[in-house]
Amino acid sequence: MADNNPSWTGLTDQEAEEFHRYYIQGMMLFVAIAVVAHFLVWMWRPWIPAEGGYAQVIDGASSLASSVLPMIV
Repeated sequence: MADNNPSWTGLTDQEAEEFHRYYIQGMMLFVAIAVVAHFLVWMWRPWIPAEGGYAQVIDGASSLASSVLPMIV
């Protein structure tokens, strides 16, 4: 492939390296967005509930909402 002949993919080495670079950048962006999304969902509803179960999490969220909403409105 040193003579710049296309491989079985139809891409030259330079084209394959360029494609790989863009593919890796896209994958890194996708993973970063997925990590942020998972973190936000975990903050909203933890995957491992507190000792009192999800009822305790909901009670905490409702008390937080009742204290924060008057500041917003």
